[in-house]
Amino acid sequence: MAYRVTLIPGDGIGPEVSEATQRVLDAAGVGIEWDVRQAGMNALESQGDVLPEATLESIRQNRIGLKGPMTTPIGTGFRSVNVGLRQALGLYANLRPGKSMDGVQSTFKDIDLVIVRENLEGMYSGVEFDTGTVDAAEVIAAINAHSKKKVDPTAAISIKIITDEKSRQIVKYAFEYARANNRKKVTAVHKANIMKFSDGLFLRVAQEVAAEYPDIEFNDRIIDNMCMQLMQKPQEYDVLVMPNLYGDIVSDLVAGMVGGLGVAPSGNIGPDSAVFEPIHGSAPSHAGKNEANPTAMILSGALMLRHLGEQAAAERVEAAVAGVIRDGDDVTYDLREDRDPGKAATTTRMTDAIIERL
Repeated sequence: MAYRVTLIPGDGIGPEVSEATQRVLDAAGVGIEWDVRQAGMNALESQGDVLPEATLESIRQNRIGLKGPMTTPIGTGFRSVNVGLRQALGLYANLRPGKSMDGVQSTFKDIDLVIVRENLEGMYSGVEFDTGTVDAAEVIAAINAHSKKKVDPTAAISIKIITDEKSRQIVKYAFEYARANNRKKVTAVHKANIMKFSDGLFLRVAQEVAAEYPDIEFNDRIIDNMCMQLMQKPQEYDVLVMPNLYGDIVSDLVAGMVGGLGVAPSGNIGPDSAVFEPIHGSAPSHAGKNEANPTAMILSGALMLRHLGEQAAAERVEAAVAGVIRDGDDVTYDLREDRDPGKAATTTRMTDAIIERL
């Protein structure tokens, strides 16, 4: 079966790791027609917008996208491409696997965790009021009229939004993912002991959803305790589902446990479409030098193949990447124990080595 996939190469090292991923996925034997579109700084320069409508429409039509890292201009008023994609396409679930690989330098071994992060609400809902503004004064006055806890009139305000609908949606996704991937346990992560109404709602919904999946073990953990337990006994956990801010932090924590963002894939899943991407930045200082580590982008491509139902091809790609890293001869400098750029493979050579193993 042939697939038409929107490819957004990105900025900085994005085009290099995107090309590497194209080559690997093509070599894996999955029929993909690449629909190349722009976003980020390249799109800003050529089209006047970091996220052109044509790029969004391409993903809507193709229903699947693969995106390289990109830069959002700071202090210019332009929206974040990542946030814009998620909101425009309703990509409510951020899927972040963290799995140890032999050869990757890491304090932890044998980590195999999956973070499922709610993408559209929580502390990242975007409902904010700046200090000293008329709008902020009106909101603070309304809060003070109804709350025993008074807000300082000079405060900046960010509003955390948790709904039954989106909580239920993300927890169901976590359980469905666990069931489809032979995972045994789902843990809901929250701070309901303090945020009794917002996180309390998330926890109650998680408990209700868990009752619908008697074949999968369920428990819950308070976010600070969860972070401690991940450091002490990560083997006791499997799939972790949580609101937006906690997911942002814990997913990077787990990435650090398996060696860093350079080996961490991710996917953003919605009801009608999905976009897969590495989490690391665009690293403009390394652009054009053929030295960027393509692992996270290639593994994001493998995650995309799994989403498309191409499990065998995804496993071949993941095994090829793992084999090259385990052997350690044809890897970029950041994957070498000595981090010696003089002995490191180029992006192109590492990609060739992965393809040779397919």
